[in-house]
Amino acid sequence: MSNAVLGLPVRRGLLYLMVAGVAWGTAGAAASLVYRASDLGPFALSFWRCAAGFVLLLIVRLLGRRRVRPAASEPLRRKALRIVTTGVGLAVFQTAYFAAVADTGLAVATVVTLGAGPVLVALGARLTLGERLGIGGTIAVGGALSGLAVLSLGPAATVRPSGVLLALVSAAGGSVMTLLTRRWGRGGGTDASETAVWTFAVTSLCVLPFALAEGLVPHTAQPVRVLWLLGYIATVPTALAYALYFMAAAVVRSATVSVIMLLEPVSAAGLAVVLLGEPLTPTTLAGTLLMLGSVAGLALTEMRTAAADEPALG
Repeated sequence: MSNAVLGLPVRRGLLYLMVAGVAWGTAGAAASLVYRASDLGPFALSFWRCAAGFVLLLIVRLLGRRRVRPAASEPLRRKALRIVTTGVGLAVFQTAYFAAVADTGLAVATVVTLGAGPVLVALGARLTLGERLGIGGTIAVGGALSGLAVLSLGPAATVRPSGVLLALVSAAGGSVMTLLTRRWGRGGGTDASETAVWTFAVTSLCVLPFALAEGLVPHTAQPVRVLWLLGYIATVPTALAYALYFMAAAVVRSATVSVIMLLEPVSAAGLAVVLLGEPLTPTTLAGTLLMLGSVAGLALTEMRTAAADEPALG
């Protein structure tokens, strides 16, 4: 199935993924600020993020419905399975990540989550999708993991085993979501906008019971600040970023998606310095540059592959 049939050029998909990765990197910092200003827990934060994201994406979909060409038909059973499975994966991914941020800090949680992601996705894509990285892709993944290892050597919060475990659970959930999005996107007939809307609905329902037990309404002396942060989390790193992600992940190879998403810890590291007051050390800078180089290298590899397979594309 060609990317042209799927309706999105690979080059544009790469750009969408880069924007999504940078936007996601701001979610952890915003979550840290929410934790500082209130007693909201990770389940409640995840619920509000998904519920508000669902409403926003649904409004955008309804407003733009007349201007969007209908996607090819997809069997109802497959669509339901795809959306439910993706929704559960997203619930595990983001709730475990927020819990890891609360437990072991933004830097450690982000490094472990995004460091494990490429390894899990590359292994899963090889076993389930038959995708091969090639020499260039292998070097890029190795460089990305080296960057994350270097970044983890910088001054960070105390590493807590429970937080590391939560980050690994988050990485597993995100890897499953990436692999399934790519697998079902190959068959055509998927509607990225519809997928994003109903995935967030499923995720909200999955998280709601735990959020109710934890406490949905935060106690805070700064209600305006907390509401502003929740609104930001729901719009930029949620509604916008995931809409772009679901459109792009169906046409870009899974391992490439996982490495480009390493822009998230790069973005998070920058915010940790500017917003949270963490020092910019040589190890932080070196790790960031290694990851950016890996993202650029793998993006070039993906574009060459696309150009070879589809000379007329984009």
